Amino acid sequence: MNAQTGIAGLDELLGGGLPANRTYLVEGNPGAGKTTLALQFLLEGIERGESCVCVTLSETREELSAAASTHGWSLDKLRIVELVASEDALHTDNQLAMFQPSELELGTTMEAILKAIEETKPTRVVIDSLSEFRLLAQNSLRYRRQILALKQFFSGRRCTVLFLDDRTADGSDLQLQSIAHGVVMLEQMSPEFGGDRRRLRIAKLRGRAYRGGYHDYIIEKGGLRVFPSLVASDHKIEAVSGQLSSGIAELDALTGGGFDFGTGILVAGPAGSGKSTLSMQYAYTAAMRGQRAMVMMFDERVDTLLARCKGVGIDLGPFVENGLVTLQQIDPAELSPGQLSQIVRSAAEGKDGHPPAQVIVIDSLNGYLNAMPEERFLVIQLHDLLTYLGHKGIVTFLVVAQHGLLGAMQTPVDTTYLADAVVLLRYFETMGAVKQAISIIKKRGGKHERTIREFRIDGQGLRIGEPLRDFQGVLSGIPKYLGNSKPLLENREE
Repeated sequence: MNAQTGIAGLDELLGGGLPANRTYLVEGNPGAGKTTLALQFLLEGIERGESCVCVTLSETREELSAAASTHGWSLDKLRIVELVASEDALHTDNQLAMFQPSELELGTTMEAILKAIEETKPTRVVIDSLSEFRLLAQNSLRYRRQILALKQFFSGRRCTVLFLDDRTADGSDLQLQSIAHGVVMLEQMSPEFGGDRRRLRIAKLRGRAYRGGYHDYIIEKGGLRVFPSLVASDHKIEAVSGQLSSGIAELDALTGGGFDFGTGILVAGPAGSGKSTLSMQYAYTAAMRGQRAMVMMFDERVDTLLARCKGVGIDLGPFVENGLVTLQQIDPAELSPGQLSQIVRSAAEGKDGHPPAQVIVIDSLNGYLNAMPEERFLVIQLHDLLTYLGHKGIVTFLVVAQHGLLGAMQTPVDTTYLADAVVLLRYFETMGAVKQAISIIKKRGGKHERTIREFRIDGQGLRIGEPLRDFQGVLSGIPKYLGNSKPLLENREE
């Protein structure tokens, strides 16, 4: 039997919830969200018709109610036992001097807790927080004995108990962790730029398989929202056949008819070479065929993208209105990697209010990299993300801006081996003008042209020229012209 926490992502990590009638420890620094998690746990029990008790040693009922109201919660049905120090403790007459005050205060506190439990007979209990017990106990031996006594008391009364600990003691209290049936650790981090980041880890859960590692979460109106890390192997492979074409004959010839569903495409090139527009062409063509496309935008505003695309014949506006194209603007300084994965997962599974996406564009990978704490984690997460989307039969376009304009290019992180196909865009100079070239460097599981073609974006849309057979050294940026013909695309009047 499980005691669900009321937090869907956390219950998923726990394998369906906390095993009932056990004692658990929730650790975290002040501000990490321990009390919010505990209130969600108690309110979930009340929603299920259970009796619940919150024992607070650090906050008053008024403070708890005020915090709950910010989430739209009411604590009217929750039994709150206040054991905070009263103002009488400030009077000189009440300050004992002949023996330790803790000898009376700890006994009084324990007696009040036991009395409330006996009267209410709850199935869910939260004790907030253990730091007060630690101070009253004065030494670690007495503290451990009191916690063991509490655990034994609750075990005979069919209670699921959460002990909250703010980790004010030096280091991690491993003795306390050894007593608990399970341990959930909350962390709050403050990066040099952007908002706070929070993550949790299930450090221990006896007798139950659970999802280990760190998982991002946020605190928003309505409580904690946990984003389980994406594990591609947990999702079954959905067989999807067919290819996604661009709607441009020359480009489809270059790519061997299009890109297979379930593959990841890396579109690389310098700034302004047409990477985003090329990706939007595939999203537009998919929407024209009734297939949903989702675009994660890190570097461009929605209105700018719509205006720019419309200027080259890619009118996304009607498809945005009917939901076939979703433009999701992302601020990497405010969203954690877990949230980004959740956005993609919701679109892939159709849990964001729209049909499941069949084309996903991440524009750009440079912005995605800025949302990651360290570069090495980007490759690991991208591997899982692309594998998951491949299992779903989705064509994924990863746009990456390379450093430089002509000649040798550098990427912020090498992800070419992760992609099933690599589209390379380049500038080259010839006859006093700067031109653009396109080529397919890699395509797994299918034939493609190995030629280099001219690539142009104008009022007529995307235009692909004939193979540049009369040029040598196009990818170097300064080719040599070896022929006598004029194979380049001519300018057209708008």
